[in-house]
Amino acid sequence: MSFRRLAAEQPASFAFQPAALKEAQWWLTKYPPERKQAAIIPLLWLVQKQEGWVSEPAIRALAGMLEMPVIRVLEVATFYTMFHLAPVGKHHLQLCGTTPCVLRGADELKKVCRKAIGEKFRVTSDGLLSWEEVECLGGCVNAPVVAIDDLYHEDLSPDDLAALIEALKRGEAIKPGSARGRQTSAPEGGALTLNDPSLYDGSLARPIALPGMPDERALGGTLVE
Repeated sequence: MSFRRLAAEQPASFAFQPAALKEAQWWLTKYPPERKQAAIIPLLWLVQKQEGWVSEPAIRALAGMLEMPVIRVLEVATFYTMFHLAPVGKHHLQLCGTTPCVLRGADELKKVCRKAIGEKFRVTSDGLLSWEEVECLGGCVNAPVVAIDDLYHEDLSPDDLAALIEALKRGEAIKPGSARGRQTSAPEGGALTLNDPSLYDGSLARPIALPGMPDERALGGTLVE
């Protein structure tokens, strides 16, 4: 079990809301009854999406639903850092702090978060914002990366991140993706290869007849080449 601990203050109880319960039951149908414990990760995710975090009563509720020891559910919840074990802000920022992002300026982004929000895991007084440093988000080619509410914001400069945070404070919607306007992982400034659509759109392909196809009369129509 991870060194991560549950929050000191806990709610009195937990229950799935009707829509979340319906989805939880759908997940349970994906596994044989004797293997239903395999649904623990998606069910923990449903808890977090409903509540914003995973509480001790929720862990106990899932243990009962899946007929597994509470300690087993706790082991999963504490092992995966995707699960928040304490309340987070309405908008939670996950800043990648591994090598590619650090080489591209992640340490400067941390300074922005500390100035605009506070220390890691601290929720602002209005409950709006919080942040944490996480391990690799898998978007290394577009480093540095910050996930905000599970959507990636890439190629960020300190000014870019500061502007995103200010927009959140004003209640404005923010657009995920590259701050430099890159298309997925294309080079900055646009793609340098495959600029001619005819190279990949199939327009240069010649019709072919597949060997072994039955005669078109047997199909009652015309063969499509």
